[in-house]
Amino acid sequence: MANHAPGVDFRTRLQEWIPKLVLSPSLAAMLVFVYGFIAFTFYLSFTNSKMLPSYDWLGFENYAKLWNLSAWWVAVTNLAIFATLYITICTAIGLTLAILLDQKIRGEGVLRPIYLYPMALSFIVTGTAWKWIMDPGIGIENSMHLWGWTSFQFNWIKDRDMAIYTVVIAAVWQTSGFVMAMFLAGLRSIDNEILKAAQIDGASNFSLYRRIVIPLLRPAFLSAFVILAHLAVKSYDLIIALTGGGPGRATELPATFMYSYTFTRNSMGIGAASAVIMLMTIAAIMTPYLYAELKEKS
Repeated sequence: MANHAPGVDFRTRLQEWIPKLVLSPSLAAMLVFVYGFIAFTFYLSFTNSKMLPSYDWLGFENYAKLWNLSAWWVAVTNLAIFATLYITICTAIGLTLAILLDQKIRGEGVLRPIYLYPMALSFIVTGTAWKWIMDPGIGIENSMHLWGWTSFQFNWIKDRDMAIYTVVIAAVWQTSGFVMAMFLAGLRSIDNEILKAAQIDGASNFSLYRRIVIPLLRPAFLSAFVILAHLAVKSYDLIIALTGGGPGRATELPATFMYSYTFTRNSMGIGAASAVIMLMTIAAIMTPYLYAELKEKS
């Protein structure tokens, strides 16, 4: 037995090291192309970078300039409107659809893929499709006029005051089915014995959901909020495909602002500063969520 010990030890070490060797190229690439470029963006936000990276240190001057720009405040205001409506409406629709499907209705196997299908599309496709739908010349308004309802108007996409709400409509359409799937999974994981005991005690369906089901869905609510908030903060492709940030700056968000100032206005330092603020916003959303998850597991 002692003669085979070195061979056994070598095989054991090899089994331990093979996964590490296989994963090391991916880990190295992630460290360079994700965290390395994040660190580089942080550095650029403190420099006098214009069209190309510069290494003239400015400190927090770019951040001061950024918060004095009216365009940045427009983007932040639009984000507040978009994120609030997007998260609220998606959560409400997703929860409602999940509760309806949880009643074991007929055709559930058909309805679930229909609700989830929009999430399979890219935001570019969604933005393009809804741009056609909302265009007064070829979309809903034109169709209503052809049907004889000539007084009907739906030109939100051309209206500065209403354009941001067209982005909300398209985003909600794409993501509500995904939120529904999260809530449906949460509903199906609730112990039926708890619900049966409450029904025996005389609880109505409304009380059952308000006092038992909804509170037990807290992890699903938290997960939905984190995912939707993350999607709202980094929204770029949907805006570009649907409105292009217009009319004017009516639908500009921090992501489109960052791209504009970095690549078209030759203000890489200010663009990097806006990117850092977006990253900090997402981190502020993710950190409490991860802390709660790790604390619950421990």
